[in-house]
Amino acid sequence: MTLIKRSQLIPGLEVSVVQKHHQRSGELTRGIIDRLLTNSPTHPHGIKVKLTSGVVGRVKELHD
Repeated sequence: MTLIKRSQLIPGLEVSVVQKHHQRSGELTRGIIDRLLTNSPTHPHGIKVKLTSGVVGRVKELHD
């Protein structure tokens, strides 16, 4: 899996995230980015975002 950088993410982009309680199973939740929560340019576990649905998780996949 490639490392996703903060600079690749903007509000309105569709992504899949893993929520804290799904980290072991790796279950992904798909949604639209509302806000970026991680300030650093990269993070080893993924950039943390809040989706428009209110879900908070770390980005694992980008969608077109």
